[in-house]
Amino acid sequence: MKFHIANMTCGGCARGITTAIKELDSNASLDIDLQNRIVEINTTVSQDKVIATLGDRGFTAEPA
Repeated sequence: MKFHIANMTCGGCARGITTAIKELDSNASLDIDLQNRIVEINTTVSQDKVIATLGDRGFTAEPA
């Protein structure tokens, strides 16, 4: 699944997103395009759960 995260502006943001997703699913893989603010996540966790978890961490994720 792909998300646009408008408020992902730096490497620290990318690390925070990675940590949040890995806490949900330790087997998840992420491909982060910081310049375009796109994150592609391969996980078995539902899209709604991913969006909610990122929201809890202060990131606004919208399907891309």
